[in-house]
Amino acid sequence: MRTIPSSELIVNDDGSVFHLHMKPGELADTVILVGDPDRSSMIASYFDRIESSSANREFRCHTGTLNNVRLTVVSTGIGCDNIDIVMNELDALANVDFATRTVKPQPERKSLRIVRLGTSGAVQPDIRLGDLVMSAVSGGIDGLLNFYSGSDAVCDRRIEEAFVQQTRWDERLARPYFVPNDPELVALFSDAAIPGLTLSAPGFYAPQGRVVRLPLAHPDYLEQIERFEFEGLRVSNFEMESSAIAGLSALMGHRALTVCTIIAQRVAGDSQPDYAPFVRRMVETALMKLTQHA
Repeated sequence: MRTIPSSELIVNDDGSVFHLHMKPGELADTVILVGDPDRSSMIASYFDRIESSSANREFRCHTGTLNNVRLTVVSTGIGCDNIDIVMNELDALANVDFATRTVKPQPERKSLRIVRLGTSGAVQPDIRLGDLVMSAVSGGIDGLLNFYSGSDAVCDRRIEEAFVQQTRWDERLARPYFVPNDPELVALFSDAAIPGLTLSAPGFYAPQGRVVRLPLAHPDYLEQIERFEFEGLRVSNFEMESSAIAGLSALMGHRALTVCTIIAQRVAGDSQPDYAPFVRRMVETALMKLTQHA
């Protein structure tokens, strides 16, 4: 049995994991991920009781109960690189014995239920500002999952090949990957959110087809994304985290879904910067579903 070196999994002097500053007993089996630290605290304000809280950099974590269901909410900051940190540390909290630095035997391992609640930009004309979109499939152009072994078992290579061909994907960019999200969580949110293919980008501006001063290397990039279709599946929205959550969850044996509220309509060129009411409605919908169907 492999002993994980201290340089591979760093544990703080108080027994908490390096970035999240959480201890193993402080993690619930249902985890809500958000980008904004303030949103983590906002969600925790709905809890009937808060057991523990921690904060370090952009990672703000709260564990408590709502309707007798134990929940953890974690802010991740922005981007798949941060998701790599959060997912590995959540999995370690659930499935590594910190005392022996060994992976727990199979009967003791946990499968977490992970739901990201985020904001996003729609790339289809019929998706409106304020709509909720859930990622039936998460696509990544960030490259993260390609660093991990076993991706063939969790990725749909048919979608990947179709996407590369239809968009005339530049080989200098990271190879895209596509991961189906957990079907039970998709079914749970089926009456509240539009199913789609969420594309996670490694940046907010050019990687999502935005132009401020610098021109795009591929001027028709956004149009190619909008036109992509595979067996009735189309790219519904752009964001920056879903692919890493879906991919790492599938590799680690967790169940994941991303639900986003739309705050930008890329086709219409419209946005809603005062999106707090949209986010609150999404949060309340998710909390109801996660605590009534646990």
